[in-house]
Amino acid sequence: MSVDDTTLPQQSATLPSPWRSTRFRLFFTARSASLLADGMLMVSLTTAVLGAGHGASGVGYALAAWMTPIVLLVLFGGVLADRFTPQLMMICADVARMLAMLTLATLLFSSDSVPLWQIMGLMALSGAATAMFQPGMASMVPRVAEDIQKANALLRISEALSTLLGPGLAGILVAYWQVSGSYVVIAAAYALSALVLLPLRKLHTERDEGDAPMWRRLATGWQEFRSRQWLWGVIAVWSVYGLFVFGPALPLGAALMIEQHGASGYGWIASADGAGTIIGGLIGMRVRPRRPLVAGALAMLCFALNPLAPALEWSFAATAIAHVIAGYGFAFWGVMWATSVQSHIPLTVLSRVSAYDVAGSIMVIPLGRALAGPAADAFGANEVLIFSSVMSCALLAVMLSVPAIRALRRAPEGLLRTKAEGEPAV
Repeated sequence: MSVDDTTLPQQSATLPSPWRSTRFRLFFTARSASLLADGMLMVSLTTAVLGAGHGASGVGYALAAWMTPIVLLVLFGGVLADRFTPQLMMICADVARMLAMLTLATLLFSSDSVPLWQIMGLMALSGAATAMFQPGMASMVPRVAEDIQKANALLRISEALSTLLGPGLAGILVAYWQVSGSYVVIAAAYALSALVLLPLRKLHTERDEGDAPMWRRLATGWQEFRSRQWLWGVIAVWSVYGLFVFGPALPLGAALMIEQHGASGYGWIASADGAGTIIGGLIGMRVRPRRPLVAGALAMLCFALNPLAPALEWSFAATAIAHVIAGYGFAFWGVMWATSVQSHIPLTVLSRVSAYDVAGSIMVIPLGRALAGPAADAFGANEVLIFSSVMSCALLAVMLSVPAIRALRRAPEGLLRTKAEGEPAV
């Protein structure tokens, strides 16, 4: 990265810290509670399904029941957030998720063999609520913080900490308070999120007040999305990235690292990844590139080390260091990307555009994970992960070859302030 591509950290001194804003502190608390609940959910769900006697296939069905509504409904979540405000949709989503988790806790407490269809139904409800929550979450940041980049960096750090702490907390609760107890805590976290969002429900918000039908609102969001080549260019590359990199990296990488370094070693490596994510968030708070997508993509090149380390059977220390570096790259890219979207898209359509972002980013990851096993059987897990590492670099090179992506510059600080006050960006 050249000197021309990076501004000095002092240039952000004119923007107040997000921590000085009560609105941001409330939003940060809500998001952190929600992330902690999400981090606990996978361990609790796996334990509940296996404990009920439904086996590994049952876990897959339950995860699919949760993931499918997110993919199918997230676009509608964006439309509703722009129509009825993100705050309202997030509060309603948290309440729905709280009720679903409390119901599941009650079922698990009252019976040792909860039918799989009941678990799947409640997970589908939770997934549908998540689809209503996610687009609004992205569009809230410029409404509660003037320094959008620092706010995104803080949220990325919170996400890393929740990813580290959530599974461990769920494991402790399952061990000492049964799996039903873990679901009570998950429900409490969602309730806390809804509670601290309540004071924000009266926050002035630019809304789409028109009476256009749902399909026309979706079309407006699509028009805003496809009119920006840098936006759909990144999502197009990211969808392929999810298929060939994110998809195989988790299941195959985890299996190889457990085989090479043991379960405890894998746990430490996962913690190293989380530490790298925190480092990336901290750096994202300070470094303010003039071309954020270029800087983010260059940092994201580090993620190629994530699948490469287990594929080449590196030592424990080398693999841990590789995951620290990969975690840094992923987090720094995330901060740059979120800041770019939130500072260049009009607030009245930001939730809908964010919904297209979420849908395009996650839609093919389950397919990539499903195909990882057969590909490993056919070619070998190591070879598949080496291919993922090469594809990571190749796809980022493709991304950087798009002129609109390279040319996108950081929005001026004055524009960020205007957006924070609710005025659309140009």
